[in-house]
Amino acid sequence: MHEITLLSGKGGTGKTTVAAALASISRDAVFCDADVDAADMHLILKPEILEEHRFESNWVAKIDDDNCTRCSKCVEYCRFDAIHYKPFGGLEINPFQCEGCRLCERICPVGAIHSEKSNNNFWYVSKTRFGTLVHAKMGAGEENSGKLVTEVRKKAMEIAKSTGARFVITDGPPGIGCPVISALTGTHKVLMVIEPTKSGLHDIKRLVDLALNFEPEMYAVINKYDINTGVTNEIEKYLNENSIKLLARIPFDTAMVEAMLKEKTMVEYQPASPISKIIEEIWEVITKTEYVEIEG
Repeated sequence: MHEITLLSGKGGTGKTTVAAALASISRDAVFCDADVDAADMHLILKPEILEEHRFESNWVAKIDDDNCTRCSKCVEYCRFDAIHYKPFGGLEINPFQCEGCRLCERICPVGAIHSEKSNNNFWYVSKTRFGTLVHAKMGAGEENSGKLVTEVRKKAMEIAKSTGARFVITDGPPGIGCPVISALTGTHKVLMVIEPTKSGLHDIKRLVDLALNFEPEMYAVINKYDINTGVTNEIEKYLNENSIKLLARIPFDTAMVEAMLKEKTMVEYQPASPISKIIEEIWEVITKTEYVEIEG
């Protein structure tokens, strides 16, 4: 069983669009939406939730008004300016500013402050028309998304092993932060979806620098390659210099947008289109151990 993780270095490259398209043609695969901060794979796959689980995130402090003496010691020592006076007296803690360090809880002389784990996050096991999807939803301002990425990946792997699925297709988070590190750890193959812009090239370089530390097999796709052929050429040169295999160049096509508006993958929407053929070729290559050159 192999995990194929799609990453992008930045948002808006078309990573989820490609991931969903691969899901629509895959066989023996479990799907995982590891972009837990802004999950959107469910918008196309329209899952039917089978299991719902709560995920405890960071600590959030709360003040007991009945015991608080308004000594303001907590206000003085809070380095995150999370504790404020209420308009009509008393103190309160802003949960969006609180970093969960629990210092206020320890220094309160009367024990009027206690901390609780935030439970405004959930992860799910769902059924889709293509197979099982493990995905999550984090509340606004919540933390520990890296741990939640690990949780959904772990469950997807467990399901794949128990059902005998050959692949796990993971739609990873953008960027290079903690959630991306959690998505990279232990994955077998990385498929980078790159857009031909200066920011796209800049961010993919940062992603490659990070991914090389985890030593997965690395592949790349340039999405909407024809909107800026100059940058596309720069990206191809960079990939070649770093021995990263370019699987395909996907042209810009408004049908991709039309497909998403109809909550379908491109392969479903226009199965005979050139882009659908390219997606099928990408899947054939990335699921083989040997690399075969693709004309795209």
